Amino acid sequence: MSRYHAMTEVPATAGFKEGDVLFLCGELFGRGYANGIVDEAKAKGMTIIGATVGRRDADNTLRALNAEELATAEENLGGKIINIPLEAGFDMEPGKDGVAPVDRFKGVKPDDFASVKLDPSEIAYSKQKGTERFCKNLAAVVAELEKMLPAGCNLLVVHTMAGGIPRARVFMPILNKLFKGQGDRFLSSESFWTSDMGKLCDASFNEVTADTFRYLIDATTGLREKFPVTYAAYGYHGTAVLIDGVSTWQSYTPYLQGWAKIRLEDIAIEAWEKGIKATVYNCPEILTNSSALFLGVENSLYPLMGALRNEGVDSVVAECQSLLHEGTTVDQLLEIANTYLTSELITSTRDFDSWPQHNSPAQQEYMLNTSAELIGMNADPKEIVCAVLSRAVFTGVGALMFNSSWDPKAPVFWLNHDMIAKVLAKK
Repeated sequence: MSRYHAMTEVPATAGFKEGDVLFLCGELFGRGYANGIVDEAKAKGMTIIGATVGRRDADNTLRALNAEELATAEENLGGKIINIPLEAGFDMEPGKDGVAPVDRFKGVKPDDFASVKLDPSEIAYSKQKGTERFCKNLAAVVAELEKMLPAGCNLLVVHTMAGGIPRARVFMPILNKLFKGQGDRFLSSESFWTSDMGKLCDASFNEVTADTFRYLIDATTGLREKFPVTYAAYGYHGTAVLIDGVSTWQSYTPYLQGWAKIRLEDIAIEAWEKGIKATVYNCPEILTNSSALFLGVENSLYPLMGALRNEGVDSVVAECQSLLHEGTTVDQLLEIANTYLTSELITSTRDFDSWPQHNSPAQQEYMLNTSAELIGMNADPKEIVCAVLSRAVFTGVGALMFNSSWDPKAPVFWLNHDMIAKVLAKK
């Protein structure tokens, strides 16, 4: 496990103060990981400046936010937004032949994915154009940002860009089968990943999730000459959770963004070697609106209740208990989650060095059935334990990342359940 580097101590309280600036490169939609670090910065009186991915008109033209959209986005962020569209990726960029990647699937049915052929030179052209557009707009955003920075401020730059599923309709039914399919509806992630459509996803994930971090570090070179700047980004590379009472690394399968997340770590390591304080924080699994596609990812979230108990954070565990059916206990949830995490179907692919792994029919069926069993133990399907635990993760991750970013110690950190519990015990 050469790269694996778990945070083992709660970082000292950050010295950020009023007049310092947090710049969020990405746009906040709903509640997610980034809210935690933004909340920490606000509590210190820092100025919050954000970006937007922009919006697409009916004819697919990318534009800045209109007045109403901007007001909503700024209210959601609790800060000013630089209104220049920073949409990442290239799925809407026309190729040399005038056709964008998303328009190359007209008439393609989900079951036809293996027979689709894409011209690599056309995709490369779209990718080049997408990168040029993003970097040009990013340079304009950084120029605006510089005007807003007070003399002598500390600048914390937070990269929140992730994803990159091409926005062609045919992808969602394919990915639904790939992540949620059982029996006849099961789809091998490996067979998809090696197809031309899978290769397009791979290139798109790399561009959106990872390469934007490099573009951001490069675009802010001038700022580093004038201000103390640190960078934080959100990774995922499995998490250590309590299994049979021992903190043990495990992961969600199939995590197709995993290769892009490794690339994100590579970018931080390269920057670090040049003396740039850029850190990727690998966060625990959660269940959010955007992660609902990955049903079963939350099976690894339940052991957090055991870690919270160990640190005396009983209020969160009590809140979880209050959401369960009468006669159902937190201990029962923990037992089912532990049985799942110790099953040979799940442990057989638990290998850090060959991460990320592809799915298998038996593994996926067991994962989804366990997920359904655990979610079914909540009294109200709209008020679930996973939401409480996800909030705890956002809060813990936010505090760990924020305080670590004052004096970062490494290019990659794993924020495991034990550290989430430890930092919440101090709140």
